[in-house]
This record gives sequence, structure tokens and C-alpha cells, in this order.
Amino acid sequence: MTVASASRSTLHGKRIVVTRAAHQAGELDALLRDRGATPLAYPCIAIAAPEDAGPLDATLRDAARGEYDWLVLTSQNTVAILAERLAALGLSGAHLRGLAVAAVGPATAEAASQLLGLDAALAPDEHVAEALAAELVERLPAGQRVLLPQAEIARPVLAEQLAAGLQVTPVVAYRTVAGRGGVDLADLLARHEVDAITLTSSSTARYLVERLEREGGRRADLAGGCLACIGPETAATVRRLGLQVGVMAKEYTLAGLVAALEAYFAVN
Repeated sequence: MTVASASRSTLHGKRIVVTRAAHQAGELDALLRDRGATPLAYPCIAIAAPEDAGPLDATLRDAARGEYDWLVLTSQNTVAILAERLAALGLSGAHLRGLAVAAVGPATAEAASQLLGLDAALAPDEHVAEALAAELVERLPAGQRVLLPQAEIARPVLAEQLAAGLQVTPVVAYRTVAGRGGVDLADLLARHEVDAITLTSSSTARYLVERLEREGGRRADLAGGCLACIGPETAATVRRLGLQVGVMAKEYTLAGLVAALEAYFAVN
């Protein structure tokens, strides 16, 4: 986007908080800057390997030996940790090329291609776990062996739905922990200097409230800016926290989230 077109964006001059993990914030930051907005870093989560990586390492060795038919990837975080653990084991994505890959969305599929050298054979049109599970159960022959690495706090819905006819092995791939660093959000909210806060997962929403209150801010102050959610699960978590959803993306991607914000500020 040119400087002239950025100035025509409804995001021009807006101050927008990015709550993603620091290592993942770059893409959203770039999309916002491209539209003339100012991204404000406030990492609410960080990603860590499991405290005990033994079970994950064991399943990766099994996968390299051809003991699974499908690898189901539900996030970029999963892909990054798999690449890390494979390297620690003296393996690489090349050792998993005998598996077909299913990815929950385009960003996860792109990460699998870049970090593991694996192309996704299946990705649902709707980028949520339920859609991925439904498509896998419908398309895969009964008895297919499915490896499902996922977050420690992952919702059980995907594993439960895949178990209907498939041999699914869930394993913890990573932990979500509290983030740190970035702007003084409590102070910015108190001075009404935030236009929107982006939330790209349920974890970012939960840890946003936890971190803000720990740092002396008030949950009520979040009502002063638009809470922008990437999809329905994140929006549901925001509501369970007693907060109001300002924006929910129609397309559950970072680009869709930015587009939803542009539409919001066109009328607000």
C-alpha cells in the first residue's frame, strides 16, 4: 500500500495494541503500519516447549518411522515447536514427508511449508478446529493414524471429534505462558490513548486481562478501546471475561482482522 493509500485508510493515525507473542507480532505490525496505523506492542503470551518434551519427542520419532498417516497442525506455534524438537532429535521435516498434512488455516499451512518443508494436503475453508475435524472425519478412511500435537490448554473438541473413526494420538507440543514487555498499557488506557486492541486467540484475551490487572490496570478500562477478535472462539472468550467484542473478523486471518478494523473505523 502506498503512502497516499495508507492515508486514505480508516486506520490512519490509529493506535492499535498488538497482544501476540513477540516473535509472532511482525506480520500484524506490518499490516497495520501499511495502513498508517501505529502498532503498540504489548505481548500477552509467550510460547514455551513442554516442561517434559519426552512424549512429544517419542511421537516425532514414531512419525519419522512411518507410524502415522496424518499430521494435524492447529497453529503456527505448533509448527515452530515441531521444527525445534525435530532439530534437537537430529531430524527435520524431511523425515515426516511420508505423512499427509492437515492445517487449520493458511498461516499454519505457510508455516509448515517454510519451517518443515511440508505442504498441506487439507485445509478447511473455515479456519477453526471444528471445521478441520469435520473435514478430516469425512474424507479420511476409518482407522487412519493421526498425530495431533497441540497446546497444553487446547480445547478437547478436535481430539474428541477425530476419535470418531480415526486413531488419534494427541500430544502436548507447547505451553502458553504470560508475556512481558512492550508499552505501559494501563497508563495508555487511563489516558484514553488506545483506539483498538487486537486479540488473535483465546489465550491472548485471558492473559490480556491477567497482565493488565497485575500491572495496576483495570478490566473496566478495556471498554475504552475496540476489542478486535480474530474469530468466534476468541470472541466467546472475551464475552466470558465480561467484556464487549467490538470487532470480529469475517475471515479468521490477520488480514481479515485488519479489514474488520477498517470497516469498524469507517463508521465509528
